[in-house]
Amino acid sequence: MSEPMSEDGRPDPATEAFVAYRNLLFTIAYEMLGSAADAEDVLQETWLRWAGVDLGAVRDRRAYLVRITTRQALTRLRTLGRRRESYVGPWLPEPLLTAPDVAEDVELADSVSMAMLLVLETLTPTERAVFVLREVFDLKYYEIAEAVGKSPAAVRQIAHRARAHVAARRPRGTVSPAEMRGALQAFQRAVETGDLQSLLDILAPDVVALTDGGGVKRARLRPIVGAAKVARVFTAGAVKAGAGMSFEPAQVNGGPALVVRLDGEIDGVVAMRVEGGLVTGLYLVRNPEKLSRVERETAVSR
Repeated sequence: MSEPMSEDGRPDPATEAFVAYRNLLFTIAYEMLGSAADAEDVLQETWLRWAGVDLGAVRDRRAYLVRITTRQALTRLRTLGRRRESYVGPWLPEPLLTAPDVAEDVELADSVSMAMLLVLETLTPTERAVFVLREVFDLKYYEIAEAVGKSPAAVRQIAHRARAHVAARRPRGTVSPAEMRGALQAFQRAVETGDLQSLLDILAPDVVALTDGGGVKRARLRPIVGAAKVARVFTAGAVKAGAGMSFEPAQVNGGPALVVRLDGEIDGVVAMRVEGGLVTGLYLVRNPEKLSRVERETAVSR
C-alpha cells in the first residue's frame, strides 16, 4: 500500500484513517476467512476502494472501512468455499503468532482461536459475517445491515440463528490461561519423552485431532478420534523424528501452542482445545503455505 503524503510531510487523511484501523480490519477479515494471506488481499482491495472515496461525505470512517472490508471478505469467502471443497484432507485455519496481551482479552482470544474459527466454518458466509461483527466487534444491527446488504430486522434474525448455532458447538465454559498452559506443558512433556500413559492422562477420552498437510506434507486425511489413537499417532511421530524434532511453546491464535521444528526448520504448529482440564481437540498444521505467520507476531485487535 502506498502512503501519499500531504505538504506538511504527514500521511494524507485517507491513509491516516486506514492505518489507524488496519489491525481491526485485518482481524475482521481473518475471522471471516481463517486465512491471513486472504485477509491481507482483502485489506489491499479495501485500500484501493477507500483511496477513491470522498472523505467529506463520510460521517464515520471506521464504520465505512468496516463496511468495505466486510463486503470484500464476503466475496472472497464465497470463492474460498468452492476451493476448500477440493482441499486434500482436513482444512485448518492459518495459525498466527499473537502477542501476549491478546490472551488478556478473553473474548478476542476466543474469537481467533482454532476451535472457534472451525466452528465459524460451519456457518454460511452471511451468518459468519453477522456473527463476527455483532458478537466479537459489537457493531449495531443497522451498521451490520449496511455491510452485508440486509435489513436490520433480517440481520437480527441471522444473528440469533448464528449465535444458537455457535453456542451448540463451541467449547463449554471458560478456560484460564494458566489451565491452558498446564495442559500444554503436560502434553509437551509426554510427547517429548514418548510417555504414552502420561499423554493418555491429559487427553479426553473422545479427543479429536485434525492434521492439515494440504496435500504437501504428510498428514492424516481424516480426523483421529479417541485418546488411544491420538496418543499413539503423536508419540509415534515424535519417536520417528528422533532428536531432530523439537517443540517450542508459543502463543498462537491467542492461546498456548507448540511450534514444531525439524532440524531447526518449522515443520508445523500444534494448537489445542481444553475443557475441564483435559485436551479435547488438537489441531496440527503442517501445510507450508500456512506457516509464514508463526515466524513473527501478527497484530489483532477489536
